[in-house]
Amino acid sequence: MDKILTESLPAISVITEIELLCWKASTEKDTELLQRFIGDCWVFELDKEIKLQTASLRKAHKIKLPDAIIAATAIVFEMQLITRNTSDFMSIPLIKLFNPFEQ
Repeated sequence: MDKILTESLPAISVITEIELLCWKASTEKDTELLQRFIGDCWVFELDKEIKLQTASLRKAHKIKLPDAIIAATAIVFEMQLITRNTSDFMSIPLIKLFNPFEQ
């Protein structure tokens, strides 16, 4: 994970940004760290291509809307999706998954 973050600019979906900011168990220190991390990331907002890909994924796969937006963002920008929650994305053949907890 460290290697990935040192070799490329971290990028997250707007949905991931919202999910991070909604973390209920975060301490004040956690919140500050998350906000610095988000500030260092490229945040992909929802554009038309992501919305169309999201709709396509939802039609083709049984996937929750937030996960579909995250997957669509990775697909549209041809990026690897780094997640611990690989099971929600396994049915999508176009996505390149990496679970840093399985290393």
